[in-house]
Amino acid sequence: MEHIRPAVPSDASRIAEMVVTNYRVNFYPFFHNDPFYFGELNVVEMAAEYSAGSQALQSTYVYDDGVVRGMIRVNGDEIEKLYIEPQFQSMGIGAKLLEYAVETLHASWLWALEYNERGIAFYRKHGFELTGEKMLEDDWIPLLKLSRSV
Repeated sequence: MEHIRPAVPSDASRIAEMVVTNYRVNFYPFFHNDPFYFGELNVVEMAAEYSAGSQALQSTYVYDDGVVRGMIRVNGDEIEKLYIEPQFQSMGIGAKLLEYAVETLHASWLWALEYNERGIAFYRKHGFELTGEKMLEDDWIPLLKLSRSV
């Protein structure tokens, strides 16, 4: 698919920027956990997660049209992360990455933050449905499972 490619080590800092920014923009308003969002969560440590040879890097794909604007990470048939730089959201990039994950990588399910109505609506628009399964990540973050029929 045009502009989508496997992530490479030189993408690590850009991926980390997108992940950290999206966590702060999308999740901080629900949790207001300053020590985590503005201390523990940082670009340097997140970039290290995407170092050469890491599992995270090997399972990540980026939307790159000259600028890396979005990323998706798929593990088996699970979509683990999908983030678009906020300035480039609502431009179809997330839809293209999701379509790539479904059609090329055969991804069929994911966990979404229960409070993330916008994200859940996005996935539902693209054929994913709530399964009724719930999970608490780290004993306090409520997640809902969405799945797509294959």
